[in-house]
Amino acid sequence: MNSTLFANIFRFLLLLTAQIIIFNNINFLGYISPFPYLLFIILYPVNGNKYGLLVASFILGLIIDMFSNSGGIHATACVVLAYYRPYLFKFSFGLSYEYQTVKLNDVLTPERFSFILLSVLIHHLILFILEAFQFSFFWDILIRTILSTLFTILICVLIIYLIKPHKR
Repeated sequence: MNSTLFANIFRFLLLLTAQIIIFNNINFLGYISPFPYLLFIILYPVNGNKYGLLVASFILGLIIDMFSNSGGIHATACVVLAYYRPYLFKFSFGLSYEYQTVKLNDVLTPERFSFILLSVLIHHLILFILEAFQFSFFWDILIRTILSTLFTILICVLIIYLIKPHKR
């Protein structure tokens, strides 16, 4: 087994634990809920096993669902994000993605930021639509999606800068 696999397992367990213990208990004004566990899906290696990512995303979402008592909405949102991740890469990075020269935990560029923004936005939109499951809550879904996306992106960028290797 190589170091990439160990890093992914460690990231999976660390983000899962942080989400369950810390971030599941945060809810500002009923509209802002951070979900930084998405970093596992976002930072998964570009050339990694795509089916492994789908399975790991499902397991990650399912465990979050069990601890949040949310009935499968996190698992669904995670699997959808993992499925559309290559398309988001292609949209954000263009040819760089096709040659697999993308590293997300580097300096934050507009391409990296757009990828993170779209990933978090898609996840949150699906999550809150499935949570409400009524068209009459359209404005509530929209407000929760926008505010939670902004807060989650802020936390994700902070985490990326905290864990990125420092060059001396």
